[in-house]
This record gives sequence, structure tokens and C-alpha cells, in this order.
Amino acid sequence: MILTICSTKGGVGKTTLTANLGGLLSSLGYRVLLVDADVQPALSSYYGLSHRSTSGLRSLLIDTDIINTISVTDAGCDLVYSDDPEGKLQDWVLHTPDGRTRLKYLLGKLVQYDFILIDTQGAVGPLQDSAVLAADILLSPIPSETMSAREFARGTLGMLRRLMPMTHFSTLTIPPLFGVLYRVDRTRDAASVSKEVRDEIGGDGSGITIMESTVSASVAWREAATLSVPVHTITKYPMAKLQLMAIIAELGLMEAKPCP
Repeated sequence: MILTICSTKGGVGKTTLTANLGGLLSSLGYRVLLVDADVQPALSSYYGLSHRSTSGLRSLLIDTDIINTISVTDAGCDLVYSDDPEGKLQDWVLHTPDGRTRLKYLLGKLVQYDFILIDTQGAVGPLQDSAVLAADILLSPIPSETMSAREFARGTLGMLRRLMPMTHFSTLTIPPLFGVLYRVDRTRDAASVSKEVRDEIGGDGSGITIMESTVSASVAWREAATLSVPVHTITKYPMAKLQLMAIIAELGLMEAKPCP
């Protein structure tokens, strides 16, 4: 199963969510591959590497090289790191006939993995399009802030509407989109924004499911990133693991059986 974590707004928590979901799924016995499809390669350096491949996403897409593009992290999951600091892959995807669909095709060959998690850039572009079209499920963190919620409604949902015509002429489909309220604190404003998101953005016909699961504002996420470890391994923050487990269960990921 391929899960793409996406949003057209940067800084909303995509990389943190991708890394920690991957780390937790790996600890549960699943074979997990992380794919860093962001020009700013935060996911690529989130965990230490016990094995670094000779190349990364650029070679995977352009050269269709699967063997030499998979690294191994210290968190137990594998990684295709971002190696496109100048952002040239965007133009390559845009001007290559199968540019937006090649990632889906290549990741479909990696049958040894139970889950592939793709981290994306916080902006609309051809590379993000390819990550969306490769997915079986889309997950978007929505910070409980008014501007972030509005940007989600305008940008992320708008991106999916823009891609919809591609499904009329091929076997491509737009995956189901789930939104998870993120960095939820105990303020009255956060409660108000959360209610607005559930009532207005997640209404019938919106094309998105706002999850019952939430991710709270906590120093746990920052501390885990500093230590380069999955947050569930820091035992003094049990709530973080419980929240990730709730997301995994609500998405139906626990129903998958690990590869032998």
C-alpha cells in the first residue's frame, strides 16, 4: 500500500508525520519504504543511515534504477532519499510523457514492502502530482490554525480537482483523501478551528474525510527529531504513540498482514 502525505502548504508537519508513521509501522513488523519527494530533503536526514545507496529519487525516476536507490535507516525502514537540490526533477516530470505516472509504475514493482510512505513538498508542482497519483491513500496534516485550514481548503483540495481530468482518459484514479488535525493544543482558538474544519471542510461532497484521530501539540515530536529516533521509542511521551496508532487504525493499515 502506498500512502502519500501531502499538502500545498509547507511547514504543516508532513515530514514529521511520514517519518514517525514509518518508524512505528516498521516496529510493528511491517516492511516499510520511505520516499523523500521534497526538494528540501528533510526526510532524507530525519534518521541516520546504516546503509546509504549510491543514488536516490532522481536516479529512480530518470534511470528507473530500483536496485541502487534504496538506503537503510537506523529506524528499521528503508529510504529513497532526495538527491535533487536544484529542483530539476520538476521540469523532467513536466516534460516527460510518462513523468507524472512513472513513480506509480516503479513503486508498484517494490512488492517486498507492506507500506510505502511518500513525503512531498509544500507547494503545487509536477513532482507532487506524481506522488499523489502514485498513492492508494492520501493523508494531509491540518494544523489547527485558521490560515492553515483555509490554505488546505484552497490549495490541497484545489490540487485534486485539477488532477481529476487525468482520470477521464486513463486507468488513473484520485485516491481517497484523509485530513488529520495536527498540532492541536488546548486553546479556545484551536477548538474553534477544529470545529470549523470538521463542519465545513469535511462536509458531504467535499472529497475529504476529516479523521477522528488528532495529533496534539507536544514537545515530543521536536525531541524525537533532535534525537533522530521515532517518537514512539521515547517512553515518557506515551500519548504520541497512542495518537499514531489511532491514525494507523483509522486508515485501516492494521488490517494488512506483514510480508513474510
